[in-house]
Formats: sequence, structure tokens, C-alpha cells
Amino acid sequence: MLGVPLMREGVPIGVFGLGRKEVRPFTDKQIELLQNFAAQAVIAIENTRLLNELRESLEQQTATSEVLQVISSSPGELEPVFTTMLQNALRICEAGIGNLFRYEDGAFREASSVNAPAAFREFLRRGPVQPTPGTGLARVVQTKQTAHIRDIRELEAYANRDPFVVAGVEAGIRTLLVVPMLKDNTLVGVIGIYRLEVRPFSDKQIELVTNFARQAVIAIENTRLLNELRESLQQQTATADVLKVISRSTFNLQAVLDALVQSAARLCDADRALIYRFDGEFLRLAAFYNASPELREFLERNPISPGRQSTSARAALERRTVHIPDAQADPEYTYGARHVDPIRSTLAVPMLKGDGLLGVIGIYRLEVKPFTDNQITLVETFADQAVIAIENVRLYEAEQARTRELSEALEQQTATSEVLQVISSSPGELEPVFKAMLTNATRLCEASFGAMWLREGDAFRNAAFYGALPAAYMEQFRYVSVFRPSPNLPLSRATKTRQPIQVSDMRADPSYLDRDPLAVAGIELGGIRTLLVVPMLKEGKPLGAIAIYRQEVRPFSDKQTELLNNFAKQAVIAIENVRLLNELRQSLQQQTATADVLKVISRSAFDLKSVLQTLVGRSGDPYRRCLGRSGVHLGRGPEVGRLPHGPRRADVARGHSDWRSDTDALRGAAVHGKADRARIDFRRPGGNRHRERAAVR
Repeated sequence: MLGVPLMREGVPIGVFGLGRKEVRPFTDKQIELLQNFAAQAVIAIENTRLLNELRESLEQQTATSEVLQVISSSPGELEPVFTTMLQNALRICEAGIGNLFRYEDGAFREASSVNAPAAFREFLRRGPVQPTPGTGLARVVQTKQTAHIRDIRELEAYANRDPFVVAGVEAGIRTLLVVPMLKDNTLVGVIGIYRLEVRPFSDKQIELVTNFARQAVIAIENTRLLNELRESLQQQTATADVLKVISRSTFNLQAVLDALVQSAARLCDADRALIYRFDGEFLRLAAFYNASPELREFLERNPISPGRQSTSARAALERRTVHIPDAQADPEYTYGARHVDPIRSTLAVPMLKGDGLLGVIGIYRLEVKPFTDNQITLVETFADQAVIAIENVRLYEAEQARTRELSEALEQQTATSEVLQVISSSPGELEPVFKAMLTNATRLCEASFGAMWLREGDAFRNAAFYGALPAAYMEQFRYVSVFRPSPNLPLSRATKTRQPIQVSDMRADPSYLDRDPLAVAGIELGGIRTLLVVPMLKEGKPLGAIAIYRQEVRPFSDKQTELLNNFAKQAVIAIENVRLLNELRQSLQQQTATADVLKVISRSAFDLKSVLQTLVGRSGDPYRRCLGRSGVHLGRGPEVGRLPHGPRRADVARGHSDWRSDTDALRGAAVHGKADRARIDFRRPGGNRHRERAAVR
């Protein structure tokens, strides 16, 4: 038996095991191979876990977005909002029945119900439910915390035949979750979802219902404000105009603020109206109505800190409405704006979200004429509307940012999955893997093209190109693919430092300023401006590098750098897999050859000539496979130099007389021939024109 643990961050998550039916221990290479498979299995398991979490998060985000859409499209209507919340909660949390109760005067009244049996609904319609001690509703009232009951049949209230609990059991309810709806820590209702079997809800499901409860509070609060506005204000037409602007410009905050200050000034008979946004230290001008250029310039140059020096400063400091009948007669009013504009009666209302200050809305007159209670109430309502508008924009922007992050993560996970799929479906082949990596890297990182370089001693070989590369740039790699980069090149720097190297503009890079031939060719022939190079490291040793390029000056982001670094790690895994597979194949070939020889020996025990001929034939097989039928292969692909009947141009290292071919990399085949192979030396001018011919000796 052979077992290899599946380890993730030092923690075992499984075992990869093999067994034989005979006593034959596994070799070190076989153990190493199984360890590699175990590492790949861990990667696959982790990718699946992340993808499942991503899908679950995306489903929850979609449900939240649907609820917010109903809230925005049903102003003043709670029933469609509550129904949408319950439907999404039941679907995502795999529950059978859902209720939403409003809490008023110490009792619960049903506001919405989904999938409840007729008898249970009839019971709830008879009147408000008084919470009995020990029940889920009573726990929420007492603690203002979520109540999660595994089985309501185990409650003492059920044993005591509490009517509400009995009605729930008769409806088939077993496991229940009751989440409080809190406004400023005051209970305004609950959301209850129930399962018809004993199966507790997960933490993520509880978190989702909690989020729905917060949205229900927002919906209730929005409706309350709207109803109070409709009932208490005589200026219904003007208020409707403001709300129309808010509904039409839900995510255009400036349009909403401009409409608010204009309506506030007009309806309250004020000469000026201003809205300030609070940045945590100062109130800064965000919107204005009928303010002179001089006043606007003064306010922008002199932001207001909370204090006693002005009406808005006091409203920000005290978090309450401040009304000053005559600012010129107020000894504490020292803000310089009153010298720019003859301010007299002033009113300032803070824009609050909970206890947090978002800003201040202020109006004032150029005469002593205090504002009425109705006008103060109206401005306070406008402040509430400004808070809603600001919060709507914040929620929208947060949702958009989260959606973008999820989309990017999903796209990157998909690309990673594609690469891993290519790795698994192309054992022993690097070209399709490199192509898949470069294709995804250039697409996700918005690059013009990309390249993969493999290290050979102090030189580099191009392993793959991807993208619309200019023909003039590619011509230099037509016959020559191996070169020694100068130390100034980003490729050299990334290899030396073992860190990603980004050059925002290659025209300002030292390699180009020193007229390095490769840098000059990349910029003047390839149009390269921004470059990102990430080394491919195996146990700290560079195996090569992956590079992407843009033909405009636009640096790559940290996320794009991280993504390319992930591709580099996958490239190392692919290279290592191919190496292990090649070694395994070589070992199998050698074992087969040895078996064949031993078979001849056993059959020709006294025929020495046959044995020797077999030995000579088998020892020549690897060499014949290296040479092929027509000559020596130097390298791979269109840049290969081949010598079928005589020397041709080949791209090997200048000055390397004892060159070991790719076939020699099989480790174990002796090299009896020597070849001189020309290799570009980009460390000296004219290196890209220096080529030598290869000869087989």
C-alpha cells in the first residue's frame, strides 16, 4: 500500500492511496509522482470550493439586488417588498414556510406570508400574537438577537400547548429561524423562516436573512417617511417634484442634491440654500442654490469644522436642528461667510444615518424672519431624503463594486480552470498549456500580446508568443530563439530579484536608454510601452518568465500582477509534470530494453554473437531516436536548425562548442557528437545580426 496525504496549508484534507496485489514496493519516483498528483488534487479541491463559494455569493448578491430593485420600484408599498424578501429567503435557505411580522405595542402582527397552510394563516389573521416565554418570538423581544430553534416540538411552550406553537407544529414546522428587524436598536418586526424537517440553518443562511431584515427596516423607514411627508406637508406638489428627481436620478446624487436645495429655498422662502457633505473632519460644499461666485469661492476655500462658529457647525456638532433668528446678533457666530453675505435668519439640519453624520442642509435669509415649524419640518424631511439618496448611491456603488469583484473573480477562476484542464488533457505537452496561459493572461490583463521564456543556463529560449505581434518584431526570432539578455533588461531583473518587474514606459527604462538591442527592437519594432514580467520559480530557482505587453502607457494593476503570478506558478507545475512524465517514460523504455536483452540472453545462452548484436542494437536506439532518419534536430518548432546532409544555420549559444541537445535532456543518453550553435548575444550591439552555422562533428 502507498498513501500520500492531501495537504492544504499544512492541514490534511484527504489521502491519495494506491495498492498492489503482490509484494512489490513502490519506487521513489513513483512515490514522487503520486505526491505530485496529490498536490494537483488539492488544487482541484480548492478550486471547486472557491467556485462553489463564488456561486453561492453570487446567488445571494442576485437575491439582494432583486429586493433592492423592488424597494426602488415600489415606493410606499411594503407588501411586494416583503413578499420578494420571503420568496428569496425560502429559495436560498431551502425553507418551506416564511412570515414577516410587524412588532407594535408589545405584540406581533403578520405583514406578509409565503407558503403558509390555510389553517396557519387563518390563525394569524385572528389577531396579534402575544409572545409566550421560551418561544422564538419571546427570545427575540428579550434579547434583540436571532432565535434559532432546532425543533419546536422540544419547546416547553409546545408541551404547555401554547396556541401559536401548536398552530406552527400542526402546519408542519420543525426547525425555525427568527431574525429581528431593528431600527436604532428598537424592534420593529421579525422575519421567520421554517423548515418542515429537523435541519438547522447554516451561518451563511442566517447572515442572508439578517441582511433581508435590514433591508425590510429600510423599506419600512422609507415608507414611514414618505407617508408622513404626504400627510403632514401642505406643499405636496413641490415635495412630489423632489421625490420625482430622486426616483429619476436614483444613482445621480448631484442631481438629487441640486433639486433638494432648490426646493428647500423656494418652499421655505429662503434666499440661499446649501448642502455640505461631511468627510470626517470638515463640512465641504456639495450643492448650492442662488449663491454668489464670491460666496461659493469662500465656502470652498474655508470648509467648516463642527463647532459653535456657524449654524451648520453647531448642527454638525450637536447632531440636531439648529435655528438662529439673527446670525448678526449671535455672539458665537464668527464664521467669515456672514461678512461675504449679509446672513440674518438661518436654519441648519444635520443629515444623519443612525448616529453618523453625513452632512448638513442649511438655508438662510438676508432679513430677520425666523422660519416656521412647518418649514423646519420640511427641511428636516429634505435632510432625510438626502440621507436616503446618499445611502442609495452608496449601496448601489458598493453593489456594483462587489459585482465587478465577483465577475473578475469568476473570470479569473474560469481562466485558471481552463489552464488546469489543458494541463490535465495534454500530459507531456507544454505548447498547448503555454498557449492557453498566454491567451487568458493577455485577455484578462488587457494586454496587446504576451511571451513565455524558458531559461537555459544564462540564456533564454522563447517557448511561446501570443497576440498580434508586428511582423518586423517577429522576424528577429525566425531563425534565432535563444539569447543572453543584458542585465538591464526587465527579463534579467525579474530573474535576478525573483520578483515581478513592471515597467510603466519602456522608453524611460535604462535598457532602452542604453540602446539595448532587444529593448530597442521591442519598442521600435513591436511598439511595446508598458511591460510586466513575472519569473517562474521552482523552489526559488528561476525556470523562466512570463511577460505581457501593452502598446500604450498604462500600468497593470495589482490584481493583474497577482493573476499573472498565478499563471507563472501553474506554468512551473506544468513544466514539472512534463519533466516527471518524461523521466517516467525514459525509465520505462530503459526497463523494456533491459528486459529484451535479458530475454535474448536467456534464449541464446551459448550464442554470444546474438547477445552482442542485441546489446549493440538496443544501445543505439536512444541515439537513433535522438538523430532521427535525416540528421540532428537542434531545438523545436520553426526556429529549429536541422542538418540532414550538411550544416545549416542554427540558433545555439555562441561560444558553446559542447552543446547538449534537447534529446540529451532525457538524462541518460550519451552525447558523442559536438555542434556549434549560434545564439544571439543581446549584451552587445549588433548581437541580433550575429549568426553562426552549426556543424556536426
